[in-house]
Amino acid sequence: MEEKSPLSLVGGVGIAVVSSFINGSTFVLQKKGILRSRKAGKTYLSDCVWWTGTLTMIVGQVGNFLAHNAAPAVLVTPLGALGVLFGAVLSSWLLQEQLELLGKLGCVLCCCGSVVLIVHSPKSDSVASRAEFQQRLLDPVFLSYITLVLLLLVLLIGWLSPAYGKSNIMVYVGICSLLGSFTVPSCKGLGLAAKEAFGGESSPDDNGALFLFLCLLGILLVSILTQFTFINRALENFSSNVFEAVYYVTFTSSVIVATAILFKEWEALGARDCLGILCGFTTISVGVALLRISQEAVLTWTPPKTKEE
Repeated sequence: MEEKSPLSLVGGVGIAVVSSFINGSTFVLQKKGILRSRKAGKTYLSDCVWWTGTLTMIVGQVGNFLAHNAAPAVLVTPLGALGVLFGAVLSSWLLQEQLELLGKLGCVLCCCGSVVLIVHSPKSDSVASRAEFQQRLLDPVFLSYITLVLLLLVLLIGWLSPAYGKSNIMVYVGICSLLGSFTVPSCKGLGLAAKEAFGGESSPDDNGALFLFLCLLGILLVSILTQFTFINRALENFSSNVFEAVYYVTFTSSVIVATAILFKEWEALGARDCLGILCGFTTISVGVALLRISQEAVLTWTPPKTKEE
């Protein structure tokens, strides 16, 4: 494992905190732009607020990339929960989307469960070379997992999205989250391939490194564009509060599963970590259920009025 210096850790965590707040505002700004354009009878592609949210998303993703290269994922990823909470506050101001009591409890449980899950999840092992990374990509277990993800994406995009996308938020969330299995490994591999392909030192493996770099870049661009498309479809039909919270949880879970299979750290998990992962998933499931229930049920602290005799 490659050790990070204290300065690198502090810088990575600082970038992650800023990126979390930036990412927390992206869905709210895009939702605001969609509502403004819908009211004006125009497409949201012509709305400046929507484009502000889109540019903010790009900045936030660049920040995430820098943070993950400066600090371990176990420190960076839980900080994404700050974006969920910030998005809830911002949407109540810009969109008047008030989370009811059940929704607020669900949001807190989702964030807490995600932190517990990440703390006990397998820790990413450093891959020192492009050849080692490429060898792990060709592992039969990882290839089987990616095949399963592709089949689920075909099912979601080809059948469930047209039929149930506008009525069930989990369809769009599932598409965007499953694509995380491609985006994170692609980001990790791009850096390794770029060092060998453009490092300045010629070697017989330069062509292989360049080919891997171009393949990963293509996969990353297709995944991001697909995510971008379905994120905006979700924002057109659902509350940004609910979407952001559920998306954060499912995307994080998908990334953890993909990286655990790719780097095989699950083999070193002890009973304590297994119990922690189970508790984290249980907490997340309860939180997501409360978020879904909050769309149809209202719970307040106000006592019911009694009839006067």
